[in-house]
Amino acid sequence: MISADMRRSIKVDLHIKTNNTEHRTSEISENELIVRRGQRFTLSLNLTQPFNPDLYPLTITALTGEHPAEHLGTLSYMSIPDGVQRSPSAKAVWKMELHKNSSPLLGNLTLSITPPADAPIGDYRLSMKHQREEALLATLSVLFNPWCPDDWVFLPDEVERQEYVMNEQGIIYRGSTNYISPMTWDFGQFEENMVKICMKILDKNRKHLIDPVDDVTARCNPIYVSRVVSAMINSQDDNGVLMGRWSGSFGDGVSPTHWNGSHVILQRWFNRGCQPVKYGQCWVFAGVMCSVMRLLGIPCRVITNFQSAHDSNQNLIIDVYHADYGVRERPSTDSIWNYHVWVEAWMRRPDLSKDGKYDGWQVLDPTPQERSNGLYCCGPASVKAILNGETHLKYDVPFVYAEVNADCVDWLVKADGSKVNILSDTKRVGHSISTKSVGSNKRMDITDSYKQREGSEMERAVFKYAKNRLHNRGEETETSGSISPLPRVSMRFDEVSKPMNGKDVHLNLVLHSESKVARLLSVNITVQGTRYNGSPVVSIQTEMKQETLQPGRDLSIPILIPFSVYRQHMHEYDSMKVSAIVTDINSPDNTYLAEDDVVLVDPPVSITVIGQARLNRNTNGEMIIKNPVNETLKDCRLTVSGSGLLREEIKCRLPDMKPNTQIRASFSFVPYKIGQKTLVVNIDCSTFRNIKASYTVNVFP
Repeated sequence: MISADMRRSIKVDLHIKTNNTEHRTSEISENELIVRRGQRFTLSLNLTQPFNPDLYPLTITALTGEHPAEHLGTLSYMSIPDGVQRSPSAKAVWKMELHKNSSPLLGNLTLSITPPADAPIGDYRLSMKHQREEALLATLSVLFNPWCPDDWVFLPDEVERQEYVMNEQGIIYRGSTNYISPMTWDFGQFEENMVKICMKILDKNRKHLIDPVDDVTARCNPIYVSRVVSAMINSQDDNGVLMGRWSGSFGDGVSPTHWNGSHVILQRWFNRGCQPVKYGQCWVFAGVMCSVMRLLGIPCRVITNFQSAHDSNQNLIIDVYHADYGVRERPSTDSIWNYHVWVEAWMRRPDLSKDGKYDGWQVLDPTPQERSNGLYCCGPASVKAILNGETHLKYDVPFVYAEVNADCVDWLVKADGSKVNILSDTKRVGHSISTKSVGSNKRMDITDSYKQREGSEMERAVFKYAKNRLHNRGEETETSGSISPLPRVSMRFDEVSKPMNGKDVHLNLVLHSESKVARLLSVNITVQGTRYNGSPVVSIQTEMKQETLQPGRDLSIPILIPFSVYRQHMHEYDSMKVSAIVTDINSPDNTYLAEDDVVLVDPPVSITVIGQARLNRNTNGEMIIKNPVNETLKDCRLTVSGSGLLREEIKCRLPDMKPNTQIRASFSFVPYKIGQKTLVVNIDCSTFRNIKASYTVNVFP
């Protein structure tokens, strides 16, 4: 038993500032010792009597979790001299050395202690025993170490480590393939209480509640930890961080489009007794997971896949149904999302191959879509395995492979229930796979790391290989109807002007055929309001017409979607899907399809910071927005946030905005961290939801 008197009699200096700086954790805390495994740290002891190691060795114990044991790697003994009796089955052995600057005769000892590179991460207790003295020396947190070559998360490039571990600001891409829109996201992984929050996330996972000893032991493995985090970011199986919602009202929580960063979400979950925060969608889940992973020391980045498939039956085929004119839509368990967002984490995968073949970036997806081994989590799935169609490998490679490379079959559902195959498309899924560039805010396209070039022989060969490795699991594609071999009608949509929210949308549908005769066509154009996951919500307008397509010539059909028509429908939704089904009237089995996802561009917002921003000094900013529509904007609200700039969000109401007027709003903040930070504003009103803008602020000492 360690008595309070003994604890007081021994003086301990944890050198928190020096240690945290050397371990690159000083951004997290200046008051708590936070170290990375595989790297030594220093502490000083002032004993009450001289230190004679030959007569009285000094023993220090490091332990974590419940019922710690040497063979589990959760208990380790160190001694000077190194003669302590260890279990033959001891794992994750800590090391200790006596520094040359020590003064043993005075009882002043400087110790270098090294947690092994395979130690379980988490909160530890260090205690000592010397002669009759015992004392609790320290409580500390141990994180993964991407700077240590022996750690499974080692990332060789320092510039990449700064981006994927240390950078608190990032960009998440949304929109559609033709309208890629960057959104600033504040990861804030080094904000207040983040170590406590992330350790609480690990402790609240279902496996820990069932078997805490086994769970803590497994925390030495980033494969295991990342899988736990993937499950805990959503609340589908447990009291995870975020509750998802893709339809209905968000009135009892926060709309997913309102969030600007992770810390406010994580802090809210922690402060409210680990009850799920309402609400999240894929980019929010991914942003929050990236913050947790970076805090824990696992290099992580956010990825967006445009035209992302959800293959529910794992047959690598997406069946899409289109209703003939006047026919009710047929639901499908498969879907294609305008975009889907997940994360990649960097780690070794010796569980897949000992030669490092599958090391590197791994896909992890915290959005609850399908169960994986009984839990709503996904990954880690090796990006290299996905590229090569290795669908037999764990974890969840078939699901992610389908997201980026499934084939699509489009069916026209007739009034009598029959189906006609109007299009088989091998190129629709998996476009412009994007992440933020290292060291800049430019978009980096990483599609080639996930899939072979579309249209190439290699892409088809890998697809066939992937299907074969699945052993033909799931349902086969439906077959019904046939199409006679008339020359095809090629179809495309052209923008007349950039689609701006608040303005009429102008498109042209362009048809072309190499037929030798004119063709009389029935053209059915529909416009639907859709969620970003591709599910239709509301019909905005429908137009049916007949047109004659002359041989070898383009036919351009103008499409007008007035703001007055789409306004009431698009207030809560993400995009409009414009579909054209064209049927040859004289040969009705010849039916063709074209689709376009129109993402409306929000009105611009201007942000200015006045003067030079300095640490702990009041700084003023200003926001300007103009009302672009011919109606008064009501219920206007402004939110300002930014880690390192504001400890709490600024929220304020703005006056109503009359047509074609602009409004200025001033605000102030006191930066509490130096360096490059990002200020984010969010504007919400009766007509426009969650318009965002950001501004880079350089904070000087």
